[in-house]
Order: sequence, then structure tokens, then C-alpha cells
Amino acid sequence: MCISGMYDLAPVALSARSNYVNFDHATVAALSPIRHINRLHAPLIIAYGTCETPEFQRQNREFAAAAEAAGKQVRLLVGEHYNHFELPETLASPYGLLGRAALDLMGLQPRVSYRGAPTRGRPGGRNCSI
Repeated sequence: MCISGMYDLAPVALSARSNYVNFDHATVAALSPIRHINRLHAPLIIAYGTCETPEFQRQNREFAAAAEAAGKQVRLLVGEHYNHFELPETLASPYGLLGRAALDLMGLQPRVSYRGAPTRGRPGGRNCSI
């Protein structure tokens, strides 16, 4: 499960972060997962939130597209109204976006708690602005 990742470090090496992260071409190549798709052998879930920066959104979409083009089993999930830090929290619930996807990947069903199933979706209908 890949959540809100950076899969090509070339843009990072060109950004202001290059002042303190000194990536040379070999490091970018070695640490950029999009350049090593042939090494992937497990099904992938790639997820990002709509409240993330456009670069995070682009990187996740392109990584999913590249893996799919290479014949890998990929499921791209978009967390409406979630940001980079909130999306992983959905793993904590079997009814959350990522918790449900993880159970699906394992072929499992969530158990209904004694309180009943939690509501799905983003509480409060919060929108994001980026």
C-alpha cells in the first residue's frame, strides 16, 4: 500500500529542497520507485488525498499509470477531502478508505462492532483548499 508518496525524486532534486538534500543523478535513480517498477511483484494500492499538493497528486497518478502499463495489479484510490497527513488515519478503521482497501486486498470482510458500523466518508463534509 503506497500512501501519498513521492515516486520520482527528480522534481525534488530540482526544488528548493536541493539546498539541504543533495541528490545526485545516481541517488535519484536508485531511490525513485517509478524507475524500478519491474521489481514490483505484489498487488498495489496507491492512494492520495484531494487536499494534497498538485505534485503529490500527480506523482501518485503517474506511478499508478506506469505500474498498470507495466502489467502490474494496481488500484488507485483518491481520498476526497483528505490531506497527506489525514489519509493514513483511514487505515485505523475497517470502514475507512484504506482500511477497507487493505481488507479487500487480503480477501477479508470487516466485522460489525457492537455499536454498529461507523459512517463512511469524511465527517463534517469539510472541504480543502490548496
